Amino acid sequence: MQEKTKPTLADSLKSADTEEWIDIHFYRPMGFRWALFFDKIGVSPNQITIASIFIGIGAGICFYFTDFWINLLGVFLLIWANTYDSADGQLARMTGKKSEMGRILDGACGDIWFITIYLAIVFRLWDQWDYWILILALAAGYSHSLQASMADYFRNLHLFFLKGKSGSEFHNSKDLAEKLKQISWKNPAVKIFEIFYLNYTRQQERFSPRTQKMMEVIKTRKNGNVSERFRDEFRMKSLRYINMTNLLSFNLRAIVLFISVLIGFPWIYFAFELTVMNIMLIYMVNRYERICRKFTGGLTA
Repeated sequence: MQEKTKPTLADSLKSADTEEWIDIHFYRPMGFRWALFFDKIGVSPNQITIASIFIGIGAGICFYFTDFWINLLGVFLLIWANTYDSADGQLARMTGKKSEMGRILDGACGDIWFITIYLAIVFRLWDQWDYWILILALAAGYSHSLQASMADYFRNLHLFFLKGKSGSEFHNSKDLAEKLKQISWKNPAVKIFEIFYLNYTRQQERFSPRTQKMMEVIKTRKNGNVSERFRDEFRMKSLRYINMTNLLSFNLRAIVLFISVLIGFPWIYFAFELTVMNIMLIYMVNRYERICRKFTGGLTA
């Protein structure tokens, strides 16, 4: 009987190309250890995700208070929640325990954390700022959503050319709309998630028209297939900007959040979202759109 191979950290990663330095050196190793532990005691990826959601909510509540040590506890809890958020995906990849409900929970996880955090900061500053802090929070929240959405989109585009469909979550709205028609309201959670995910994908597509043109040419003229050379060349171009997709995800915004809360000026986090992060978003989208326009020209030449 063949002995079962012990999983390694590399087995639990999506791709070395798309992992950020902090993730590679901290969150992924911590997540991997949690994944091994939870697998040993029979805890599923979905249960880890649910635990992560509650820990993240606890972190957000801590940021409502002005006490430094309670805020520091919030920092610790959010880091802990993110190690669990890493662990659930790593365990799912290691064991093959993937599910539709897992996608729903994982997609909602970070959103629930940050909704709690944004509300906590609004309530914390309400006496000083009145409704202006709510306006600032709503603008920052929309920017945050768009930044994370587009970063996720271009990261999955990179994974699509690196690993193919099976190794990425790169989808298009037409396919998702057809899939939605096949899902019954007998599964309301799945149906609602797919509706939101369809709208999420449509938003990504609206902000990346040249990418849509390239993918349409690949589908219609190349029957969805491109050469290995094309994939390698696209990957090499994309690698120049893949770190930008990581900077627009969790780690950078978490660092700025932690600093602004701990020094007693949490509004700085909202201002950072609206200025620095949006400038980075515009730059990233522009770079990837230029890459896709160039590659579309090569496909149609």
